Amino acid sequence: MFEFKLPDLGEGIAEGEILKWYVEEGGEIGEDEPLMDVETDKAAVTIPSPRGGKIAAHKGKVGDIVNVGDVVVVIDDGTGEAAAVEEAAAEKTFAAPDTPEPEAVPEAVAPAAMPGVRRPVPAAPATRRLARELKVDINLVSPSGPGGRVTPEDVHRFADHGMTVPAATPEPAEHLAAKQVSTDTAFAEFAAHASATIPFLELEPMPDFSADGPVEVEALRSIRRKVARKMVTSMSLIPHVAHMDDADVTELDKFRVREKERRAGGAGGKLTLLAFVIKAITAGLKAAPAFNASLDPFREEIIYKKYYNIGFAADTGRGLVVPVVKDTNNKSIIQIADEIFEKANLARDGKLPPEDMRGGTFTITNVGPLGGTALLPTINYPEVAILGMGKVQEKPVVRNGEIVIRKILPLTLAFDHRIADGADAARFVAELVRQLSDPNLLLLET
Repeated sequence: MFEFKLPDLGEGIAEGEILKWYVEEGGEIGEDEPLMDVETDKAAVTIPSPRGGKIAAHKGKVGDIVNVGDVVVVIDDGTGEAAAVEEAAAEKTFAAPDTPEPEAVPEAVAPAAMPGVRRPVPAAPATRRLARELKVDINLVSPSGPGGRVTPEDVHRFADHGMTVPAATPEPAEHLAAKQVSTDTAFAEFAAHASATIPFLELEPMPDFSADGPVEVEALRSIRRKVARKMVTSMSLIPHVAHMDDADVTELDKFRVREKERRAGGAGGKLTLLAFVIKAITAGLKAAPAFNASLDPFREEIIYKKYYNIGFAADTGRGLVVPVVKDTNNKSIIQIADEIFEKANLARDGKLPPEDMRGGTFTITNVGPLGGTALLPTINYPEVAILGMGKVQEKPVVRNGEIVIRKILPLTLAFDHRIADGADAARFVAELVRQLSDPNLLLLET
């Protein structure tokens, strides 16, 4: 019998959600054949079977969250006793259902928390990092969070007392009214901590929305949860400022359409406006290195990156991901266009490798294809700037004293005011507008 544990899925990934089993229990599977699909907070990945044999037991069902290192499946590969197959098939969860905890034993000294007994526990990556910093074995901490998750408070209690002292949480009811929720110990502790950290911040529990009509509740998971964390981190840490301008892309669009028609039927992806913008941004970052940097608030240092990796926001249907086109200063516009096409398709299919979403130095988000005249984008932390592109529209403008119709691209640069000022942003965007207004300037950069 072979117990297969969820492998390391990439840097910073501690857990994943089971999306699909390719072979049901009792079915046969060959080595390296698809075993399961798992979605992390970065992308969905297909995990192949490390052994061939018969699936003796799944250790999780579709929708379950499993941690790296957890046993996810037992494979009968021809080793072990036949009786072990029946025993493995009887176990459907990580905790054995036939072994109830004695009622008289408090959770603080229950077998799951005793020294030498290890069990996998669900916890957020930040909580696991906290446990490592405090030198706490997270597998020995009793959880108090929803779904049996270990919370930062659980880790702190374990570190302070040397044992697990769960938070006093009232018995869950079908639904709690707002006043009752406000007395919940866990929420009260969190709200008090947040209020003490941020002046004038006062958190209140969610009201009972179902009192006003029917509701539907969906768990915040995987990519959507990662986006939520990134956005809260960015808006909490970075003082955002936005600078807006319009670029006349009439001549550039004519050139793009001619080249697109010339390349029709050839290999590679579509020649989109985004590829030209990425090249223009790269040129601008060379002249304005502050926007290709990161600020370390703890060391009070600015890290200027001497490489140019431009990310672009891609709407996947499961949440926003940011594929990264690396080394853009050494790639042609055609090469960049091909990478955009390839990585955007992989992202939509949930097959974009995690390494293709790392290492970005600047991000572009383009809502133009979906409509909208402008946007205020959120910086992709720990970067310090992001460019938002609106919809290209034909507009009447004044040129040489005459009103003419031109194709106008609205641009918004959101930037970190700790590292740059409004004048820096104005110069940066002005150079970007100049590059996009004349395709010959971009060709000189290629």
